[in-house]
Amino acid sequence: MNLIFLGIVLIAVMVAGVRQWMHTPQEGVAAPMEVLSSGMISSAQGAVELALGLVGVMTLFLGLMKVAEAGGLLTIIARLIRPLMVRLFPDVPPDHPAMGAMILNMSANALGLGNAATPFGIRAMQELDKLNPQPGTATNSMALFLAINTSSITLLPTGVIAIRAAAGSADPAGILPTTLFATICATIAAISAATLYRRWFPVRPDPSALNMERPWVTDAADASPVQDSGAYPFWVSVTALLFIVSMIPLMVLYGQSVSPWIMPMLMLGFLLFGALRGVRIYEVFVEGAKEGFQVALRIIPYLVAILVAVGMFRASGAMEMMVSAIGGFTSRFGLPPEALPMALLRPLSGSGAYGVMASVINDPAIGPDSYIGYLVTTLQGSTETTFYVLAVYFGAIQVRRLRHTLAAALTADVVAVIAAVAVCSYLFL
Repeated sequence: MNLIFLGIVLIAVMVAGVRQWMHTPQEGVAAPMEVLSSGMISSAQGAVELALGLVGVMTLFLGLMKVAEAGGLLTIIARLIRPLMVRLFPDVPPDHPAMGAMILNMSANALGLGNAATPFGIRAMQELDKLNPQPGTATNSMALFLAINTSSITLLPTGVIAIRAAAGSADPAGILPTTLFATICATIAAISAATLYRRWFPVRPDPSALNMERPWVTDAADASPVQDSGAYPFWVSVTALLFIVSMIPLMVLYGQSVSPWIMPMLMLGFLLFGALRGVRIYEVFVEGAKEGFQVALRIIPYLVAILVAVGMFRASGAMEMMVSAIGGFTSRFGLPPEALPMALLRPLSGSGAYGVMASVINDPAIGPDSYIGYLVTTLQGSTETTFYVLAVYFGAIQVRRLRHTLAAALTADVVAVIAAVAVCSYLFL
């Protein structure tokens, strides 16, 4: 991200400098460097205003998610998909702690609970490493788990919905069908790629890791099974999966009519679910809302940095040059040049991609409810910061040889972009 940030600013200053050198002073026409300076200041102010506008929306959604979590929604989902997990990960015993941690991670990702998903994911990797006969080298289960983690079927992209609402969207939840379609395609691609690529990446021991200390692995008893969590029958899991898949064409066809109902019914449904489960919904909601307030304020420095850089890039004229150079080519495939940086930056930097998305949907000439606005927010909700995820999860267990993990994860990212372009083109063009 350091090089990306510096590169954007450097290109903007160089382009503006060349235009300034070629500029002929005219009355009432600002010089390129003056335009660049104004763009910096206005972008910084806009970033702070955007972050402050997010405070209320973020607190609302995180409060609702806290109610659902306290009511045991994660546990219900975990029991629902456990029979499928046993078939996806045959190398992991069904009653091993790794299985439960992976299920909780995927459940949290599906519900947009990124803060909860990361601890569950790290715990899952530690448990998987207890089954690893070659310390320092990724196992097939680790590669598959992280490939699925980076694609992750998303039922409720709460964060992106909140961003769209803060940007003034008339249909903040309009990306639900597009995100669901893109993430299902990406997850299928992740599973297929991880299964295929592992044949080309045999396990080779890492000699430097033979004597590596692994404090999360103590002895054989440490990897003992846990008590059965009471999984639902396999046919129930299959039925639920088929039901989710069957909802995709319905959401694509009738999403415009259904989307205005989603936000009110979502709030009512979560509160009713919590109340029926005996949750003190008001107190729990307030507890979750406090976290949303803190999250919204913490992102201000990141927003200022990337939005100023993107604002400079546009004010300098560099964006116009890029659009002119490649706009005709990429537009043929439904990927406008304005959305191309989002697709390329998302696997590298979450904050950078977030800044690009925010800059696009807050541009009055584009807006959140245009085709480009729907596309960039769908990309945000259906792709993951792949390199960050691999660094954090593998770094937690000191795995140096990733084998086919990165290739499988990037394959899922590419499929997510293609699927997002396809479904957004069908719905919004």
